[in-house]
Amino acid sequence: MSLPDVYSAEPIPDSARPEIDRLLQSADLFRYTAPEDAPVALLEAEFAALLGSKYALAVSSCSAALFLSLKALDLPRDAKVLIPGFTFAAVPSSVVHADLQPVLCEVGENYRIDIADFTAKLDEVQAVIISHMRGHTSDMDAIMALCDAKNIPVIEDAAHSLGTTWNGRNIGTIGKIGCFSFQSYKLVNAGEGGILVTDDADLVARAVIMSGAYEHTWQKHKAPEGENTGDLQAAFARWQNKLPLYNLRLGNLSAAIIRPQLPEVARRVRDGRANHDYVASRLNESAWMQVPDKLAPEERAPDSIQFNLVDMDDAQIAAFQSAAQTRGLKVQVFGASKDNARAFWNWQFVPNLPELPQTRKMLMKACDVRLPARLKKDELDAIADVLMAAVQDVMAPRQAIA
Repeated sequence: MSLPDVYSAEPIPDSARPEIDRLLQSADLFRYTAPEDAPVALLEAEFAALLGSKYALAVSSCSAALFLSLKALDLPRDAKVLIPGFTFAAVPSSVVHADLQPVLCEVGENYRIDIADFTAKLDEVQAVIISHMRGHTSDMDAIMALCDAKNIPVIEDAAHSLGTTWNGRNIGTIGKIGCFSFQSYKLVNAGEGGILVTDDADLVARAVIMSGAYEHTWQKHKAPEGENTGDLQAAFARWQNKLPLYNLRLGNLSAAIIRPQLPEVARRVRDGRANHDYVASRLNESAWMQVPDKLAPEERAPDSIQFNLVDMDDAQIAAFQSAAQTRGLKVQVFGASKDNARAFWNWQFVPNLPELPQTRKMLMKACDVRLPARLKKDELDAIADVLMAAVQDVMAPRQAIA
């Protein structure tokens, strides 16, 4: 069987068409034009309800959500923010944009934060961003216990983790603020876009104003039904005219594309998890490929698969990539791809960029393959067959010699 296209997203549901057509006819694309119930406002209410959060703010990207989250915390200039050494370049970039200093901690072979290194560096920082990179959840029980004991706020970068749970709680709702992505390679696709969630009225009020709620447009942001609206309105009034406007708003057309996908999340999570686990079981049959186990409290929502190459040197890893590419499958090795935005040594905009030997070692053998939830069993087998054949091409001759 020929390999499936793993980069195309699912079609936008047909149910989006009436609202999109209405917006095209009315040209009512700005979130604050309507007196109430603008598509962006409805998206925020629906997303908050989906996650079980009080408040949500839709913005132009997950990077914007991270930046606004940091600004909403009102940290002093040049305060230090602890982030994992394995994440996308947008995360340290958001810290730099917020006039803060990234501090990097080690990540283990299972792609999750090394708690010992995290603990050792916690005393020097004033905030933490936990990136659930590629949907792999770090030990949130340990992280929250450590941070709560020191009163250090935690922002969750949940760009890859919509639908993931930890001990039954939605990822993105465990820390002070959670940030999600609607970029095309994520579970919900608007091309671009992001959203943050929080239960803190003061934090969301600050973020709303800085996102671009000028004059009194913040009055169109409501507390959820049954919640005390007075706290939110008082917070907005408190920060009126006291915060800069960064204008990172989401438009109504993007919201109209996103909203009909929210009912699809549960199905995409279910199918994505089943697809991942099936391919993982096949790859783990090889002596040279290893998919790390999930942590016990974690229920993931993957749309890709990561695995480590075992007992292979740099030349063999490159040969494996080439063998897979020859068969039509692109395998990204995070540390071996030139200028990869997920390799910390390429974040040269970070002052005093540290060396992280454990993270570097992991990145030089960690592979990444797209695995959308829409794939069927024969397509999954085709991908697994290519990976198994590619590793055999490289390693079987060595095994025969031995």
